[in-house]
Amino acid sequence: MKKIISVLLVVSILASCTKQFEEINKNPFQISDEMLKQDFNLVGGPFSNLLFNLFGHQVEEDLCHDAWMGHLHTPTPFVGNVNNTTFYIRWNSYWGRVYGSVMSPAKQVIQLAEENELPLFATWAKLIRILSMSKLTAYHGPVIYSNYGSTENSILYDSESDLYNQFFTELDAIQAELGANASYAGFKRFDPSYSGDVTKWMKLTNSLRLRLAMRLSKVAPAIAKTQGEKAMSDPAGLIETNDDAFWVSLLGQKIPMGVICFEWDDTRMGAIMESFLGGLKDGRVSKYFSQTATASLYADHPTFPYKGIRNGAFLDAKIDRVPFSKVSEDFNNLSVVTKRRSFTAAEVKFLKAEAGLRGWTGAGDPKTNYEDGVKLSFADWGASGVDAYLADNSSTPWNYVDPIDSRNNFTAVSTVTVAWNDADNNELKLEKIITQKWINNFTNSLETWVDFRRTGYPKIPRVAKNDSSPDWGVIPAGEWIKRMPFVNAERTGNTAAVADAVQKMGGPDEIGTRLWWDTGGPNF
Repeated sequence: MKKIISVLLVVSILASCTKQFEEINKNPFQISDEMLKQDFNLVGGPFSNLLFNLFGHQVEEDLCHDAWMGHLHTPTPFVGNVNNTTFYIRWNSYWGRVYGSVMSPAKQVIQLAEENELPLFATWAKLIRILSMSKLTAYHGPVIYSNYGSTENSILYDSESDLYNQFFTELDAIQAELGANASYAGFKRFDPSYSGDVTKWMKLTNSLRLRLAMRLSKVAPAIAKTQGEKAMSDPAGLIETNDDAFWVSLLGQKIPMGVICFEWDDTRMGAIMESFLGGLKDGRVSKYFSQTATASLYADHPTFPYKGIRNGAFLDAKIDRVPFSKVSEDFNNLSVVTKRRSFTAAEVKFLKAEAGLRGWTGAGDPKTNYEDGVKLSFADWGASGVDAYLADNSSTPWNYVDPIDSRNNFTAVSTVTVAWNDADNNELKLEKIITQKWINNFTNSLETWVDFRRTGYPKIPRVAKNDSSPDWGVIPAGEWIKRMPFVNAERTGNTAAVADAVQKMGGPDEIGTRLWWDTGGPNF
């Protein structure tokens, strides 16, 4: 009997232990979904990373449009100096960043927000989706958007015309929902850009609408005018002061070009920047770049101690151009540069200046907007001398001399000056606007690549070394890369949809095929 009682006691203890096993063995440091629901953590936590991944890194920016647009260039002859910078595609990864780090988590956030009756978090995620996808379509053209999340074997791409129409429709709903909840404070703990101020997100929404409308100004002028005027007339306003600018937190990391420049020695000042900033006597140069200590490198302009690398340069040994101008030391200091510019007040002023040239209602005076854009840019970058700069009607971009290899030399293509002249024709006025927009958008060169393809400005030299081939598409001498091809994973894993996208694009899946809004026609 004692034996039976003992056995029963052991069984009872074991049963009791088994009932509590899950609780006893639970990781006390693991965050549960219930805990995440407190203070909106479940839906709010992903937003800082969603915003961070609006931008890319070395192979997505520095070795692509940073180089093509002459903001920066690598001293390193990657892959035998036959690579993206010389129009032979080696790297093509922004697609993966957008779908893996923005679209996928945004989809989850939207679902969780709707399940937990937090609809404004879904609205916020939808706005960030448009910010991201409007960048991706500027790389490739047609992309997967309305069909994203489909479980079909073949997931169809949206044509660019359908895509922009959907963007505008969604921006209508987003703005209405934000406007009905302008005092909402739920975003604050998760918003490194605007600290939860919904009214500033509304200004960004209008500014984004204006940016996208301007992209369509040549291919769909009626739609562009309607959408641009809607953006400028909305009572929420636009980003028109530096306090309202849209910045993206670096989340404690160094800005990518700082890593690429100072830690890897793989990027330097672009020669086109040297030509324009030096020739136009631009005070922002010291905010963008560091002086080189090697006087022989800048012997062609001894009072301007900066030297850049030609776009698509002939390069031999990396060490040859490591002494060229680095970016400003500020970009190497985590306590100075903690965030990066995504949408500035200066860009909005330049958009309004162009809208004025195009006769859009509500744009205001082009001269005033142009000059205000330059002033805001100088103030934003902490540069001095803006009044003298705006009055200069004689300085023009310089010719460029490469002290290492004369094959990289170029004669300045542009003769643009800074001072506004109402007697100029609209084409010259537009060149001034886009040139200043290009200078201002340093660290955000994707928008300059869009403007360059759309308008032909700023006037810049072709790449020194053109390695384009039938592999990815041939770029004729004197022309520039128009787009990035669809990624190989899509070409092999979503073949029918890629073929459909090519048909929608109206040209082969090559780097010389123009995007929908890149008409190649006159600007006016």
